[in-house]
Amino acid sequence: MKITSSEFVKSAFARDHWVGGGLPEIAFLGRSNVGKSSLINSLLQRKGLARISNTPGRTQSINFFLINGSFYFVDLPGYGFARVSKAKMAGWGRMAEEYLSDRGELMLSVQLIDVRHDPTALDHQLNEWLVFNQKPHLVVATKADKLSGNALIRQIQAIRSAFEKSDVIAYSSISKRGRDELLDRIGAAAKKPHDFS
Repeated sequence: MKITSSEFVKSAFARDHWVGGGLPEIAFLGRSNVGKSSLINSLLQRKGLARISNTPGRTQSINFFLINGSFYFVDLPGYGFARVSKAKMAGWGRMAEEYLSDRGELMLSVQLIDVRHDPTALDHQLNEWLVFNQKPHLVVATKADKLSGNALIRQIQAIRSAFEKSDVIAYSSISKRGRDELLDRIGAAAKKPHDFS
């Protein structure tokens, strides 16, 4: 799939702020410091479309980006490192789960894992939820450029073992490793027959 256009549409802090229009949606989710914004920007080949912060947990909303005028990238709040109150964290968690549970337009969930570290309990919890609820998804191991060949192979194998029921793609926002494969998977999901009426 080729990206021909991309634009930020809106940030939503509540369900009634989600975009309408009935276009397919691809959601990106993962820990607060996993490189979600960098991955989205590298997929779209846009430097600052998704905002990158040095402060984990800065994304406090669900952000919608219109791609090729035909489907959305949806950037969900990160989990795990945000330095905010437990009440705020619980609110973000509820909003993300509500979106994942109820959003008919959601065609694919892309769960991001930092390839340098073993998956956390929260990573496992999210993956188990996606599998249990039969949500189309895949796991993307980010920051693949940070490890050498053998170390990267070992870590990818460990992530595949941890998430046996999920496809795993190694990805680097720097070298663009995995970009074509991920775009092909996204394109196929966005073109699946759907009826959101």
